[in-house]
Amino acid sequence: MTQSALWKNRNFRLMFASSAVTNLGDGLITVAVAWLATLLTNDPFLIGLVATARHLPWFLFALPAGVITDRVDHRRLIIGADCQRFVLSLALLSLALTATPGTAPVLVMAALSFILGSAEVLRDNTAQTFTPSVVEKTQLEQANGAMWSAEQLAGQFIGPPLAGLLIGISVALPFGIQAAMLAAAIGFIASMTLPRRVQTAPHLPMRAALKEGMLWLWHDLPLRRLAFILGGFNFIGYGFAAVLVLYSQRVLGLDAFGFGVFLTLAACGGLAATLIGPRILRHIRPRSAILLGMAGFTGAALVLALQAPLWLIAIAMVLDGFFGMLWNIAQVSYRQRHIPAPLLGRVNAAFRFIGTGPAAFGAFSFGALISWAAPWGTVEAVLLPYAVAAAIGGTLTIYAAARLHLR
Repeated sequence: MTQSALWKNRNFRLMFASSAVTNLGDGLITVAVAWLATLLTNDPFLIGLVATARHLPWFLFALPAGVITDRVDHRRLIIGADCQRFVLSLALLSLALTATPGTAPVLVMAALSFILGSAEVLRDNTAQTFTPSVVEKTQLEQANGAMWSAEQLAGQFIGPPLAGLLIGISVALPFGIQAAMLAAAIGFIASMTLPRRVQTAPHLPMRAALKEGMLWLWHDLPLRRLAFILGGFNFIGYGFAAVLVLYSQRVLGLDAFGFGVFLTLAACGGLAATLIGPRILRHIRPRSAILLGMAGFTGAALVLALQAPLWLIAIAMVLDGFFGMLWNIAQVSYRQRHIPAPLLGRVNAAFRFIGTGPAAFGAFSFGALISWAAPWGTVEAVLLPYAVAAAIGGTLTIYAAARLHLR
């Protein structure tokens, strides 16, 4: 089917609109949470803890979320998760308006981030499982490319610099706007009309259902290897992102708006990949796209570690965004097509448990690493995590080139 046929699909248009507005809100609070943390504390360990709390639920709850996804109507799950995120956005808004510097407010923000991340685990896993029931399999690359373009344009291209401008007025503003975006997203998903899911077999008990999904993934050697490689990259990738606010402040000397603009560099590359990526993927295999994404990230980490000129950092971040997005489109589409539909939620969750779960520990570890290296100097301590990321990324890229073979 053609690209125009995809956009004639009303349900896809509503799903796309929901993704666009929620990602705009997410882009706002990604900057706002990080910046608010630096206003409340100077401790890199606590700043890393806030980022860790947002991603820890992928390690704790990804597997049961997959079972729930396979059992409950996807539309209802997404609406429920977004309602919870709406309430949490209002709680963060209240914190931003009332908090004073100190450890206690940072711990409260970490707790709210943890609950927010828990809702995101269920929503994100459900959304990826939902897509094949909204579009045809032949349209998955086009649909995923469009959905990722919404994330890049709204969440990483518009959201971060807009957040910087809003923070200049009030650090609370991004949280209020995110709440409004979530309310709109709930309305879009509620407007979708899809046939009721028909249960063809009785549900397995929770433990048996979890085991079935894990065993399917474990017996599929290429997908299992991809999950562990992704886990390694998310460990260093989320650590990379968690302390980027400190890199922008202490190494580049940027203010909140400058930090927001800095974050859009990768988004520029990612947006370009969402536009032309599906066409590129018709001519290269998913494995090639994944290797390009790994190499792009490793190069960007090395450039930051070496404190390269700003123009070179900008180029590296754009390329990292481009090839990283190509990787995302390729591997998500591969999973959606490769995993049997009745198992998609559970296997997808098992994959992301391995592939995304380590992200929380990366964010925590990189913040702790900066605290440990503080006696070396303010700038040197912030550069160290990027050197570690480049070394681990290079090792994983070499391993993947030798051992990753997708069917």
